[in-house]
Amino acid sequence: MSDNARTENDGQGMIVNPKPTAENQDWDGDDADRADRLRFEEEQAMIREQSEARAAAKAAEAAKQTGTAKSA
Repeated sequence: MSDNARTENDGQGMIVNPKPTAENQDWDGDDADRADRLRFEEEQAMIREQSEARAAAKAAEAAKQTGTAKSA
């Protein structure tokens, strides 16, 4: 195998992302990357909402239990 052939095949199968230049300082990947980021942000918001709802329900149950204990 010649050196030329080896050089041509170096990096085959690797993903190469261009480095930002003056023209594309806002470059942040392709549409799939942006979609993944949006999906992740939406999932995080949903997890946060569910967590807050569970915490509120738990606090309401604790308050209810405390109120029942004081009445007895």
